[in-house]
Parts: sequence; structure tokens; C-alpha cells
Amino acid sequence: MAAYTVHPTAIVDDGAVIGDDSRVWHWGHICGGARIGARCSFGQNVFVGNDVIIGDNVKVQNNVSIYDAVTLEDDVFCGPSMVFTNVNNPRSHINRKSEYRRTVVKRGASIGANATVVCGHEIGEYAFIGAGAVVTRDVKPYALMVGTPARRIGWMCQCGERLPDSIGEHGCGVCGQRYDIGGNHCAPLN
Repeated sequence: MAAYTVHPTAIVDDGAVIGDDSRVWHWGHICGGARIGARCSFGQNVFVGNDVIIGDNVKVQNNVSIYDAVTLEDDVFCGPSMVFTNVNNPRSHINRKSEYRRTVVKRGASIGANATVVCGHEIGEYAFIGAGAVVTRDVKPYALMVGTPARRIGWMCQCGERLPDSIGEHGCGVCGQRYDIGGNHCAPLN
């Protein structure tokens, strides 16, 4: 018997591996090759492809499709209706499955509602992609990205609060975690 919960309207294909205490809600579909960790939540109408790896404690909100060649590490958040792609130049009359470009979302990153992640990029750990942003290049750890195409406008703490914009050593006003912030990097000091 499965140690995870699947709503009666959802489909989990034979062969899928789903960790303990995970939940698949209404009208979801998990393909047989998917590998999913523990304590994950997949909202209404979520699709997870065959060549997908998902870590522990990942939250995927309603209407998200996680296509082949996507990896989500532990503690990733995918907001409602955000989009992953896996082919750079799709055409319906040309089969490009051999050209899928891998996308990796590192530990603790958050992707806002209606954002789009163009394939072949890495989103760094604890990065924060704003709602509606379009990611067209790699994203540095802790970066706060907004716009089309997405550009960095600041840095984010692991707890999800915005950090000061100036260069130097700064602490989060909410959790107290300290960071070394430079012109093109942000790193925790502990």
C-alpha cells in the first residue's frame, strides 16, 4: 500500500516512485518514469513527465506541467500556472525529443505564479523568481528576478525576505541569517 495520497481523479502511472507523505490532488497525472521525494504536494491539474526528478518537500501549485528533462531539488516552490519548457525551438511537425535541454531548479528556490522558465538553465539555490517573470538564462543563488526577460533586482534570504541591496555583510531583518553581498553574488556567512 502506498504511503502517499492520490485523489480519486488523479492518475499515477505504474513505475512512478513517490515518497512518503506526498499528495497528488485533483486531476493530476504522474508519469511512470517520475521520481518524487517525500512530503511533496501537487495541486489540481499538475502533470509530471517521465524524465523528471523531484526532491523532498516540493510544493507544486495548480496548473503546472513539469515536462521531461526538469529536476527540482528539495524545498522548491512552483507557483500556480508557472511554465517549464524543454525544447528551445519547437515545431509540431518535427520531433525534437532528442534535443530536450535539461533545466535544474536548485534547493529552496521559489518560482512565482505565471512565470516561465525557458529550458536549458539552472536556477540557483534559494533564488526567487517573481510572478510573471520569463527566465532566459541561468539564475544565481539567492537572486531576486523579475520582468521579461527576467533580470536581477536584488537578493533574497533563505526565509524568503528581501535582503538589503548594498554591497557588504548584511543580516536578514526577519530571521537574522547573515550574508556576504557583492556586486554579482550573495552567500550565507554561517
